[in-house]
Amino acid sequence: MQFIERLFEGLLWNSRLIVIFAVIASLLTGFAMFFIATVDAWYLLTHLGDYLAPALTTSDRADLRATMVTHVVEIIDGYLLATVMLIFSLGLYELFISKIEQANKSEASSSVLLITSLDDLKSRLAKVILMILIVKFFERALEMDFADALEMLQFAGGIALIGLALYLSHAADHHGNGKQKDH
Repeated sequence: MQFIERLFEGLLWNSRLIVIFAVIASLLTGFAMFFIATVDAWYLLTHLGDYLAPALTTSDRADLRATMVTHVVEIIDGYLLATVMLIFSLGLYELFISKIEQANKSEASSSVLLITSLDDLKSRLAKVILMILIVKFFERALEMDFADALEMLQFAGGIALIGLALYLSHAADHHGNGKQKDH
């Protein structure tokens, strides 16, 4: 009976290795997003010369500027999403497969990539997702035309809520369970 129990427990323990598929898929997705954002950045940079064109009117230049700023925000969004996928894949690997020895030995390793629990992974992902939402809010704000004071007040309220979310996120980092965390 003990043989069957050990065999079953071994099978059960090794079943965690199925997570390697999620790790690989997340990592490849992150690489794809880094590539997409980099290509977008390259095309933005190659079109900077259009902004210098003497034939542009002031209005056309303002429209082109608004378009370029929107593209910059989209590039930031792409890099943040790629970062989420990278953190997610590294976190899954460390939680279910094995600790990444090179990260632990390296002085250059970032504490962002060292994951010790599911709550730690969720917290780190939540912060990056919050940044993505802030970037999306900024992207939408660039497209807004304020028709009246109420719309401006709503926009200001949105900014205040973003500030509150950032403050609470920061406060949770530094005052978990009433203790100062070391980073």
